[in-house]
Amino acid sequence: MNINLPNFNMKNLVKEAGSTISRVVQLTEEKLGTTERTEYDLHFQNLAERADVTKTWTEKIVRDTESVLIPNPQNRVEDFIFEKIEKSKPKRLSNLEHLALDMIEAGGDFGQDLPYGQALIKAGQAEQKLGQCEHDFIATSGICFTQPLRKFLDGEMKTIGKERGILETKRLDLDACKNRVKKARSMLGQQSAERDLRVAQAEFDRQSEITKLLLDGISTSQASHLRHLHAFIQTQVRYYKQCGDVMEQLQRELAKMQHPKPRLRINSEDVDGGPPSSVSMHSCDSDSLVGLALDSDPDPDLDKSLTNLLGDFHIEFDTTAVSTVIFVTECSPVNEDYMYGKQGLMKGLVPRAFVEMLDEEHDVTL
Repeated sequence: MNINLPNFNMKNLVKEAGSTISRVVQLTEEKLGTTERTEYDLHFQNLAERADVTKTWTEKIVRDTESVLIPNPQNRVEDFIFEKIEKSKPKRLSNLEHLALDMIEAGGDFGQDLPYGQALIKAGQAEQKLGQCEHDFIATSGICFTQPLRKFLDGEMKTIGKERGILETKRLDLDACKNRVKKARSMLGQQSAERDLRVAQAEFDRQSEITKLLLDGISTSQASHLRHLHAFIQTQVRYYKQCGDVMEQLQRELAKMQHPKPRLRINSEDVDGGPPSSVSMHSCDSDSLVGLALDSDPDPDLDKSLTNLLGDFHIEFDTTAVSTVIFVTECSPVNEDYMYGKQGLMKGLVPRAFVEMLDEEHDVTL
């Protein structure tokens, strides 16, 4: 029976063990401050500091971006596990899609022929579209932004960290050799220590150059990250525009389902009696004016006269006429088409074209 045993080189093992012990001794003495250490040059220190800052902030940006895209931490953990085992991520409904399904189901139970049921169904269909837009946004953002940054962390930054670790090991070996040269007592020991010092210095210099090249490459990586950031912003712009388009379409569809606005008959013509939806109520000026608003059908059951008081003015008018006296003020900001009107407990916007301003000659007495 043949057994293949590993080929151990005892000489190399002893040498490596000796190097490890010397590194531990050197590091301990440096911590205690009993020996000197080789310092890296200023340029290398700046590169190393920039690498540390880049790594720290890139990790935070990736983590925060993933939190925005997938707020549920449990889902993020599941996606990470499936990514590591190289299996497709599970398809799950978003909160918007759950809301959409409930709205559509509720609209069906309330009655598709009723306004509220129809509105719920249309709103649910719009929420479904928003959910699909959200899925597309998450997938695209991962491809164009988070995945490249994570690949940078798992690739280049890990390589830089590994090479920096090797460089630190070479530095400890170099300083240990320097100490052996100082402590050498015999001529033979001095020559051996100096030979080891030259070898350690060459290895340190070579590893230092390799690490510097990798650290210099971070500038190129940041330029690539800038392109990924632009792509992510463009993805966000497209996503929010799609959401806005979906909601505007829903708003138009719901507006068509509303009951028609009351219409007034002026000079045998039907006109829209209500203000457009784009007109907003604002605060009005304190100076009130008296106007005559034209009515379509005066109420014959009203009293023949009505008294309104405004300061020192006493106004009387006949309600059988096709008009109504109201108080009007300019809206702030001033609207070219509407004024703010008030009559008793009723108030609102009045079309400026249907208001005739009264003066002292229109039955106004002191």
